[in-house]
Amino acid sequence: MAPETSRAPSPHPGTEPFAAPERPHRAETPGQCGSPGQSGPSESRGSGAHPGDGGAEPSEDRAVVRDALGVGIAVGLSGFAFGVTASGAGISLAQTCALSLFVFTGASQFALVGALAAGSGPLTAAVGAFFLGTRNTLYGLRLSGLLGLRLGTRVAAAHWVIDETSAVALAQRGRQAVRLGFTVTGATLFVLWNLTTFLGALGAEALGDTAAWGLDAAPPAAFLALLAPMLRTGAERTTAGLAAVLGLALLPVLPAGVPVLVAALAAPAVLVVHSGKARRAADVLMLQKQKQKQKQKQKQKQKQKQKLVQEQEQADEQGQEQAQRRTESGSEEESR
Repeated sequence: MAPETSRAPSPHPGTEPFAAPERPHRAETPGQCGSPGQSGPSESRGSGAHPGDGGAEPSEDRAVVRDALGVGIAVGLSGFAFGVTASGAGISLAQTCALSLFVFTGASQFALVGALAAGSGPLTAAVGAFFLGTRNTLYGLRLSGLLGLRLGTRVAAAHWVIDETSAVALAQRGRQAVRLGFTVTGATLFVLWNLTTFLGALGAEALGDTAAWGLDAAPPAAFLALLAPMLRTGAERTTAGLAAVLGLALLPVLPAGVPVLVAALAAPAVLVVHSGKARRAADVLMLQKQKQKQKQKQKQKQKQKQKLVQEQEQADEQGQEQAQRRTESGSEEESR
């Protein structure tokens, strides 16, 4: 008789469930349980795994790969826009390809090309692009613990720490899913971004006026599409809105890249306000708990008083009954 198969539900609607055959129970050997990177047959799996736990179901891995490929392909094709824009700004084909290969952060590349096209000097344009790229440092700090890579691999992976890879990796649960999402997104995006940069720079002459196409808006639009589903709480939405207002308001005034750094101050500002509200709410909750404790103590005291009164009344009744019995017994003896 063939073993039955259990059908694992797909984590995304519209996808076919993956049939996974049941694995026979196998006794664990000493030292196997609790070893990092090993999963016993009775180990629970699922999307709710801790970042340091084992792997996920094959269907979940397929979903992660599918989402990572979707992001990598969609954003990677926008490298064509960078190639066209860089060529229109007078940058050579070799310089354009070198920027995508060694810098590999779309927003900084567009900022550099835009500043050069506006007449800024190379040093000023490079400084603005550098400041804009410093946001990837914050991504790296967050991803370092989630990925858990060795030092040599970590240095290589740092080149792929950008908006899109960070967004896909942070959306996963479980270390294996985080690594898989980061790797697939980074590899797909890196290959396509450099390829489409080369093709865009080559075909720029056929498009004519590149500014009329508005192709430089493609990467920010893709990033916003990735960011929007991650804004779940009111504090997160407030932070994003305040950062957008600060960035747009300071964009005409400050050099390229600086408005983004100033907009990052929205996070601590909202955090201070939110923490203040949280402290006030905690104080109110503490007062309510203290009042409840006082009420409970008063009720307990009242119950104790009532109990003492009842005990005293019962003692008085018993004393009266005993005195009455003595009187009755004495009268009976006198009558005898």
